Amino acid sequence: MASQHFSPSGLSRLPERRTFVPVLFRLPFLSSSRFRAAALSFYSPLKLQLKRSQNVQKRSRQIRPHVVKVNATNDDDSMGISSFDDWVIDDSVAAYVFSSSSDGEYSDGETVLSPLDEVDLPSVSADDSVTMRSLTSRRINVGLLSNLVIIIFLAMVLLLVDWCGWKIVRLPLAPFYLTSPFTISLVLAACAGYICIPYLKTLELHQIIRKEGPANHSKKQRTPTMGGLFFLPVGIFVANFVTGFSSVEVAAAAAATLAFATIGLIDDVLCVIKQHSSGLSPRLRLLLEAAVGICFSFWLNATTLLSPYGMKMVVPLPAPLGLVCFGKLYLLLTPFCFVSMGNGVNLTDGLDGLAGGTAALALIGMTIAVLPICPALAIFGASMAGACVGFLLHNQYKASVFMGDIGSLALGGALAAMAACTGMFFPLIISSGIFVLEASSVILQVLYFKITKQMHGSGQRLFRMAPFHHHLELSGHKEPVIVAGAYAVSYVLALFAGYIGLVSA
Repeated sequence: MASQHFSPSGLSRLPERRTFVPVLFRLPFLSSSRFRAAALSFYSPLKLQLKRSQNVQKRSRQIRPHVVKVNATNDDDSMGISSFDDWVIDDSVAAYVFSSSSDGEYSDGETVLSPLDEVDLPSVSADDSVTMRSLTSRRINVGLLSNLVIIIFLAMVLLLVDWCGWKIVRLPLAPFYLTSPFTISLVLAACAGYICIPYLKTLELHQIIRKEGPANHSKKQRTPTMGGLFFLPVGIFVANFVTGFSSVEVAAAAAATLAFATIGLIDDVLCVIKQHSSGLSPRLRLLLEAAVGICFSFWLNATTLLSPYGMKMVVPLPAPLGLVCFGKLYLLLTPFCFVSMGNGVNLTDGLDGLAGGTAALALIGMTIAVLPICPALAIFGASMAGACVGFLLHNQYKASVFMGDIGSLALGGALAAMAACTGMFFPLIISSGIFVLEASSVILQVLYFKITKQMHGSGQRLFRMAPFHHHLELSGHKEPVIVAGAYAVSYVLALFAGYIGLVSA
């Protein structure tokens, strides 16, 4: 009987026969107990190795659709071995390939190394998948913690302002003057999200992700957008309801917010129709935003607003500057404020929870600043901040909905309207520090690229990518950490803006 030679690659071609060894044992000269024990000691490891090979082949068939080809060049020391491009991956070759993760939204797009056959290198164990899940869970917990902190912080600030209301405005204010609209809007916006988000998914109003953006944003492709459709009406309605639909300032701020929301809605709808990340052309959108700001300026010039100063076009500044009358320059400052704030919030809306949380904090800063000048407008700010936080419960990492341009442009318009009605432009710049940073990073990136292109013939970039939050992403910082850091900065800016507003008024 010729001896059979088994090789690791030949194991996969052996037929599955369970009677192979028992047939040998029936032969008279092989039936001794000593030979039987020796044969079993040889056959058992062989059978175990065969099972391992078959299991690995099954796993390789599942991995193979996700194979990504890796190019390599032949070196002089390659000894005739061909590059990776010439490899043929079949069931008899032991090799390693790079495969893309297929964990869907719970994957961060990292490349994993998967074995295709029986080799001595270590394979991915179950503990590795548990580690990935725990890492994703930890990032989600960071988002939840950030939301919890922002809710507690805003509630405590508003309660403190309500408690000290008499010292601030020298007027008798109703109990929970600012806390009530904030809480009502928060609850209603959160509930509206549970009702409206399934409809947005049904209508397939999905966010169009930029191809030139960070690679890990591709997993957000199927996330619905236009979340501003459900939280903006809540904030506007609650503000008007609490003020009894009698405040001219609140009505004007609501009108400006809705006008910017309309521009954003048109932009979002065009993005969905064209299946492209850009809807309206940048020039047309800037023109529409400037038109809204100009109309608001003419309205301010023609309307007499209640003011403790008895005069219009005044900008309160801290001592020793005091009140500064801008005159007709005020009418030019207002459109610029609308355009810059709308685009600043829009550029910030690139990470889960970033624009919503920072806008809520900026609105609270402006709420405190305008309270001595126009208490009704402070209710509008508190109500819009509550609506933002209610939306934030659905927009936290990993987001189930995006606010879209309809939400980001409207929030910028609301902030600009609050400043234009009261002259609190300086507190607006402070409370909106994150938006100023994001917009400035884009402007600096474009200017630096054009200048270096003229000087050296090829443009260079100041940041890895603009806006600035994408630069931080590409630098290795995780999304929830960036958002939490932006919140921490916004906490300080909101308090400082409120203080400057109170001192200036």
